Amino acid sequence: MVEHTRTLGFKVAFALGLGTMIAAGIFSLSGTAVAAVGSSAIISFVIAAVIASITAYTYSEFASIYSENGGGYLFSSRTFEEDRLLFAIGSSLFLGYCATTAFYLATMGEWFHQFIIPHGIPIPHGGIAVLTAILLGYLNSKGTEESGTFQVLVTSAKVAVLVVFVGGAFGSAGPAEAIGTFTTGFQNDVGGIVSVAAVAFITFFGFSAIAASAGEIIEPRKTVPKAIAASILTVTVLYIFVIVAMVNSPIPAEVVARQGETAMGKVAAAFLGSFGKWLIVAGAIFSMVSASNASILAASGIGSLMGKQGQAPRRFSRIHPTYATPFWSVITTTGVISALIVAFITLFPSEGGVGPLHLGLNALTGFANLNLLAPLAVVNVALIASRRRFPDLERPIRVPFSPWLPVLGIVANLALIAKLPPTGIAVGVAVELLFIGAYLVWGGAPNVDELVRHAVEQQTQPLGTTGDGQAGAETPSELDTDVEAAGEESEDRYRVLVPMARINRAPDYVRLAATLANARDENPIVHVLNVTHIPDQTPYEMVQETAEKRADRLVERLDTVDVNAEYTVGGHISRDVGFDINETARSNEVDLILMGYPEEHYEIAESVEYNAPCDVLFAQNFDMGDSEQLDTINVGVGGGPHHESMLSLVGTLGKAGATVHVINVTPTGNNGTTEEMQETLDELPPDIAIERHEVTAESVADGVVDVAAENGGPLFIGASRTRLLKRWVLGSTPDQVIQRADAAGVPVIVYATPTGITGRLSEALTPLGRLTRRVFRRNQERDSATPVRSD
Repeated sequence: MVEHTRTLGFKVAFALGLGTMIAAGIFSLSGTAVAAVGSSAIISFVIAAVIASITAYTYSEFASIYSENGGGYLFSSRTFEEDRLLFAIGSSLFLGYCATTAFYLATMGEWFHQFIIPHGIPIPHGGIAVLTAILLGYLNSKGTEESGTFQVLVTSAKVAVLVVFVGGAFGSAGPAEAIGTFTTGFQNDVGGIVSVAAVAFITFFGFSAIAASAGEIIEPRKTVPKAIAASILTVTVLYIFVIVAMVNSPIPAEVVARQGETAMGKVAAAFLGSFGKWLIVAGAIFSMVSASNASILAASGIGSLMGKQGQAPRRFSRIHPTYATPFWSVITTTGVISALIVAFITLFPSEGGVGPLHLGLNALTGFANLNLLAPLAVVNVALIASRRRFPDLERPIRVPFSPWLPVLGIVANLALIAKLPPTGIAVGVAVELLFIGAYLVWGGAPNVDELVRHAVEQQTQPLGTTGDGQAGAETPSELDTDVEAAGEESEDRYRVLVPMARINRAPDYVRLAATLANARDENPIVHVLNVTHIPDQTPYEMVQETAEKRADRLVERLDTVDVNAEYTVGGHISRDVGFDINETARSNEVDLILMGYPEEHYEIAESVEYNAPCDVLFAQNFDMGDSEQLDTINVGVGGGPHHESMLSLVGTLGKAGATVHVINVTPTGNNGTTEEMQETLDELPPDIAIERHEVTAESVADGVVDVAAENGGPLFIGASRTRLLKRWVLGSTPDQVIQRADAAGVPVIVYATPTGITGRLSEALTPLGRLTRRVFRRNQERDSATPVRSD
């Protein structure tokens, strides 16, 4: 079963929080803060740390109860039931993490432009940041264990860099003089101190990245609270020393103010010379990269949970079968981060840009902080509500002085919002309202956990059992025990899923599945599934008995025939049949899905074909004899990923003794395109029996069906790449073949393989390419037929 595995220990969890906090805040905001309020910047950072600690305490209590991904969104969803409120919290946190990452990477880009990239090279601002976002998205899509190890290494390196920077400041000025200069630099600008604290809050939000990734952390109830406390304490101490070093800068304050987010590099050069400057530049870049990595991990966790709970596209919750990551959520997170960078930095910077709107890093900071502070205030409200709604809930960690401490956190968070840059607040509110409006129009989707109910758990029918074979069926727990005992051999078994809606056809399709599976593996297993569909408003209990009776009928029907493979039978109740089939395929790690060509409910076939985790066969016109005797196989010549994957199965059947008839049709009408036979032959094994057929017919469908009818045996064709041109189920040619074969009594298998995003794009462009080829060929024929004039 494809599911998350916890791979991150305390060391990585601590690095996640610390790495997120030691980022753009310490390398860019420290210079801006000292230029604004001098030594009082320490007060600003301590205020931000205290406010963050209050909410962090709330996070720790919740994390000790709920050890899953999602952070504040998860905690709120376990407390509140209002979907619109939960969506607002989830989308705000998602935007906050994405905007925080965009801020980190955009700041990193400014360091590149200031210190690394020669000024004459015309690289647009934001370009480096977008490229880095894409690379980090790729890293996170590959797996959290790899990104976690990367996090520890980079975080360790940048802490060492900060220690060198602080040591250079004290060594340059002398400890006593450094402290003296620092103590005389305090200012009484209360408004400025609070404003700096509001902007600096983003630097302490790393604690939430730990809680948001709790689903990846080993022993999260113990590890998460410890990592949160340790990371906040460590970074606060580091900030204090960095502020002291910045106050002792030999560079004039006005220069520090003008340099802004890159001032620390100039200060390092003054303390440590050229070596110091490049050390800090490297440290800053690595800091921002590691912080961005942690934030992407947290944002994708929230997106995955929202998809699971029906408040984002269901695809967001899908787990990659190889890397066990929510790869669609990671892709979306990367896209949003890139869009924010382009909008705030490339198109609408603080100066210049496109049109009258001016944003830039300051506005991006306000946007990010708004989307973090607002939901954090709600999380504190959620703790108060949780204590009242669930007084008996076990809480390994409890926030003291509740509800007063959470109330203080609410007030403090809202107070910081009032001090954020107005432009960032305005854009943040506009985008959040846009998201909420889109959600209200869409209406959300059912929770994934509510889509399917197992009315009848899988029962295993041993190989070769007929008649009273059901009496020996194993329970699911017994099957699991056998699988575990079998070890690696059992895990490698070839698995076929057969969804059956029409129970009277079950023997034909299950025996066909067994025949195909036996050609692939000596000990395969077939999973037979019957799904009873119900509308959203219908309770499961109303159809429970119906689903059980259908499953019993399926067992009885299969019990009368001999199936040459072990198989299981299960019954589900589902609000989305296509989703249920795909999830069953994922949970059982099947290698192939075999189902009937849809006579109705075409959307189910489309959902399975496009979203299945494995190859899919759509079969038509198979009876008992066709299902077990595949001595003769007919294959239509074609191209594309579906056809190529189909030839692998055809080759396997050929090696098992089947004669393969390869049919190439030259259409005389407008239905179909001539293909190259040799391309198909090259994909088949050289040591199998192959017969070639070159025919001419009105259409490709007429030609292949007529030849297959003469040869006998089933006809194999790949799904077409033209289904987006018209509303074909599997494509123009496959659908026409199905219709023609139905009248001729020829059994047909249409093969479809997952093609991903690139496959979708290819299918969209292929009709245009084929049309171009057809026009070009007709022009050539017309030119060759035109007589040449001679004067």
